[in-house]
Amino acid sequence: MDELSHYINGRHVKGTSGRFADVMNPATGEVQARVPLASSDELADAVAKAAEAQKAWGATNPQRRARVMMKFGALINEHMDELAELVSREHGKTLPDGKGDVQRGLEVVEVCMGAPAMLKGEYTDDGGPGIDLYSMRQPLGVVAGITPFNFPAMIPLWKMAPAISCGNAMILKPSERCPSTSLRLAELLTEAGLPDGVLQVVNGDKDAVDAILDNEMIQAVGFVGSTPIAQYIYGRAANNGKRAQCFGGAKNHMIIMPDADLDKAADALVGAGFGAAGERCMAISVAVPVGAETADALVERLVPRIEKLKVGPYTAGEDVDYGPVITRASQERIRGLIDSGVAQGADLVVDGRDFSLQGYENGYFVGPSFFDKVTPEMDIYKEEIFGPVLSQVRTESYEDALKLTMDNPYGNGTAIFTADGDTARDFAHRVNVGMVGINFPIPVPLSYHTFGGWKKSAFGDLNQYGPDAFRFYTKTKTVTARWFSGIKEGGEFNFKPMD
Repeated sequence: MDELSHYINGRHVKGTSGRFADVMNPATGEVQARVPLASSDELADAVAKAAEAQKAWGATNPQRRARVMMKFGALINEHMDELAELVSREHGKTLPDGKGDVQRGLEVVEVCMGAPAMLKGEYTDDGGPGIDLYSMRQPLGVVAGITPFNFPAMIPLWKMAPAISCGNAMILKPSERCPSTSLRLAELLTEAGLPDGVLQVVNGDKDAVDAILDNEMIQAVGFVGSTPIAQYIYGRAANNGKRAQCFGGAKNHMIIMPDADLDKAADALVGAGFGAAGERCMAISVAVPVGAETADALVERLVPRIEKLKVGPYTAGEDVDYGPVITRASQERIRGLIDSGVAQGADLVVDGRDFSLQGYENGYFVGPSFFDKVTPEMDIYKEEIFGPVLSQVRTESYEDALKLTMDNPYGNGTAIFTADGDTARDFAHRVNVGMVGINFPIPVPLSYHTFGGWKKSAFGDLNQYGPDAFRFYTKTKTVTARWFSGIKEGGEFNFKPMD
């Protein structure tokens, strides 16, 4: 069995706390490695070393920092297959999905190759008599990223690439369930020329998280995970005077209008609802057809597509649609929520609870499930299932469908399928959700825009990647300067009005 490590000052370092977590193979239910869980002292030591390394890195000009990102991006491309397999081995994703995980992170690295253009300040000459004003974007110092299991490459890259490009040092605490990808990315950053200590990968659990939140040297924290933990981290970080951007859970709705192409809508729902076993914060988990005729026609199209889904380990080939969920506890929780849907009166059209795969009976597989006639009072509607379960909530009108979406406490992503431009435009303008798709089921913005939800899906003022990342990971200093010309006599004791 492999024993993993931390990555401190450019090299692998064994843990000293004596505490470990098992890294499972979700497809077999077997332990494949163990990862050390850092103590608060180990975390503090990594932060102190990062603070020292950041001084020179922050003083390095942005163009030289961008060259490290250029080399890093090339290395990610070179090692794409290796990184995708690391993702798949610990998370359970299919290999194509694992590559997609890496690719979406790489796209943020590519934007950071142009970081110098994003870090320019502003200048005003002759703001007053002989007075010029200019602002500078400067790094915060040491920042931290706390990332989830469901995107072992993408979200660490969303955090580390902008933070480091802005001149900060980063403490990255990846999920203890999927740590190997972050460790390998750290190695590649060192190979790309990043100075030792600028990125520290510290594995850990809640003890390490609390140590991050309470460490005075850490100036900002980025987090992605569940809403209760996002609220906890945001509150504790803010209470300790840190910047925080914390992204939580979701319950993403897709409205299907009567004029929509229902075959395209059904294809989109199956991909968005069941891809990655539903373990995406942008997964569509609620289909909202408008009108009984639309709902019935959608069921006719969805059932055969769902029943044809191939579930299996990533090693079974690229025609596998999705793999296992992350843990036994997740598997049991998902099955329990399906049970609750049946008990509370929803119509379970496709039942995936008893799915079993020969040779992988101990794996954490859940077959695809599809509910019709779900109502907002049911647990399967109220809770984020984070599994391969799609619920259909029938509505009578567009306004009812819009209200259902807007009344939901989450606001990460949403979509509408329609042939009517006026309806689509109205939906995009009125819905209180952070990311909107029009005939597009998973509206994750491209890397030069920005990613962020509303309501209980996000805590903090700035989003991930794109322009907001450069604002989040820098602070603005404004200088007002006056250079005297000629010899001036005496002093002035009052502010003079500007002409």
